Amino acid sequence: MSDLLYPIKWLSKASAGDRVAHELRMRIISGKIESGTVLSENKLAADFSVSRSPVRDALKVLASERIIRLERMGAVVVGLSKQDIQEIYDVRLLIETFVFERIVKMDRKDLVRELSKVLEMMKIAIKYKDADEFSYQDVLFHETIIRSIDHGYVSMMWQNLKPVMESFILLSMRQRLDDDIEDFERILENHALYIEAIETGDRKRMIASLHQNFDDVQEVEDLWKSQQLMTKGVEPHD
Repeated sequence: MSDLLYPIKWLSKASAGDRVAHELRMRIISGKIESGTVLSENKLAADFSVSRSPVRDALKVLASERIIRLERMGAVVVGLSKQDIQEIYDVRLLIETFVFERIVKMDRKDLVRELSKVLEMMKIAIKYKDADEFSYQDVLFHETIIRSIDHGYVSMMWQNLKPVMESFILLSMRQRLDDDIEDFERILENHALYIEAIETGDRKRMIASLHQNFDDVQEVEDLWKSQQLMTKGVEPHD
C-alpha cells in the first residue's frame, strides 16, 4: 500500500500483522478510511503484500480497540466518536493521576533526569522539524512517568491505550508543524512544567501540570479535528 501514514522507521521490529494494524489504525483515525467501509481480507492482503493470516491478526487487534467491527461479510470500520476520544483521555488522566500519587512517595531524581533527557530530544526534533520524532519522544515522556512506579496492571492499561494515543499525537503534531511551528515552544514549556512539578513532589502542582498538558497541549477538540486532516472518500473494499 502506497503513501503509508505510519512511520516506516518505527516498524523495523514489527511483525507483519503489527505493520498492517499500525497503518490501518492511522488511516481510520485520520479519516482516510471512512466509517462504514468494509475491509476485505483479500484486498488488504494484496495491498500490504502479505498473506491473509497477518491481516486477520491486525483486524482482531483493531476490533479489540473498537475502531472496527468484525462481521461475516468482513470487517466494518466504526472509527472513533468524539465521546470515544474523550473517554480515552479520561482513562489516561486516571492512570497518570494514580501514578503521580505513587511518585510522591518515591525518590524522583532518576525520573527527573530521564524526563529531562527526553525533553532535550523533543527540542532537537523541533530544531530539525521532525514531527514524527517529536511524537515518539512525547509518547516516551509519558510512558517513562508511568513505568517509573513499576505497576504491572497500570502498564498493561497504558499499553492498551498507547496505539490509539500514538496515532492521535502523530496526526496532531504533523499538522501543528505545518500550520504553527511556533506552538511547539508552548508545548515544550508545558513539558518542562511537568518535570518541575514531579521534582517538587507537590501533588497540587503535579495535578495542575497534568491537566494543563491534557487541556491545553493535547486538547480533545484539537485531536478530534486531526481526524479530518486526510483526504476523505476512500472507496469501500470489495
